[in-house]
Amino acid sequence: MLRPYALVRGRTKPTGEVIDVISTVFTLRVTVPERTELEPEHLAVLEQCRMPTSVADLASTLDLPLAVIRILVADLRDHHFVRIQRPRPERLTDLGLLREVADGLRRL
Repeated sequence: MLRPYALVRGRTKPTGEVIDVISTVFTLRVTVPERTELEPEHLAVLEQCRMPTSVADLASTLDLPLAVIRILVADLRDHHFVRIQRPRPERLTDLGLLREVADGLRRL
């Protein structure tokens, strides 16, 4: 696991607010930033977030640990490349939704 550790330069926590796994991330800019500004993994996150995507889906799609994705997303948020939409609390108490999520996880 040296690569993910090196990718985030040894950081273990994202900056700013906590990033929940079910938070939705989406890009704020139409143009891609200079390639020298960001790592290829940052650019991959931006590409995936053209359409709103959950943090968990990013980790799965990009095959990176969740902790690494959180740090990459926080970096992009700090540079105003993405916005993170936290889940609405009232939706988290919907038992039907929670059952659907649990059933989906069991199927994996």
